[in-house]
Amino acid sequence: MAELLRMQDVWSGYGEAVVLEGISLSVEEGDSLALLGRNGMGKTTLISTLMGAARQTRGTIRFAGQDLAHVPSHRRAHAGLGWVPQERDIFASLSVEENLSVVARPGPWDLERVYATFPRLLERRANMGNQLSGGEQQMLAMGRALMLNPRLLLLDEPLEGLAPLIAQDLIRVVGEMVKEGRTAVILVEQHARQILPLTRQAVVLERGRVAWQGASKTLSSEPGLLDRLLGVAAR
Repeated sequence: MAELLRMQDVWSGYGEAVVLEGISLSVEEGDSLALLGRNGMGKTTLISTLMGAARQTRGTIRFAGQDLAHVPSHRRAHAGLGWVPQERDIFASLSVEENLSVVARPGPWDLERVYATFPRLLERRANMGNQLSGGEQQMLAMGRALMLNPRLLLLDEPLEGLAPLIAQDLIRVVGEMVKEGRTAVILVEQHARQILPLTRQAVVLERGRVAWQGASKTLSSEPGLLDRLLGVAAR
């Protein structure tokens, strides 16, 4: 597979505060990466850096061969970066269908496919964004990102606060995307045991630095290592 994303010695943060120090990682076309770490270790900042929402001060980020250093967020989305933030950020005053249609770009993901993937959104297509449950809002946020037909989908804590059945449904959707291999995925989650089986590789952050990186299968098969890095061997 061809390389899609490369971060090389990236430092970034907010204002004068440095959060990430010397981050290096790569993602290939159609690849999948679990981005792990305890709370406050820089996972969301890494995603925000990729999208241009955090300030990159050193290093290089190349996406599909393009240097992203001076590319604004909306241009990164047009280049093929899709983002589902923790806050979901759906348009509260637009209907479900309007939320999906307003960002649509040509490609395999269209309204029909999103509705087939998330039947609940089809049932609620005329409802406003602020009339949805938390789980429905998460489905809408993911569906909206997919309507961009991204080359790389960034999912920041997609299971946070969801009922178990809805969380399992989202895990299924992500798993199907990974198997299909058309869209690369970086998946940030607290629940390492749930997402490691979905991904090919994993990176663990500790205080803004890469503490471990390698195959997801390796990390999930070594409870002692998982416990030392994350304290979640039994989760």
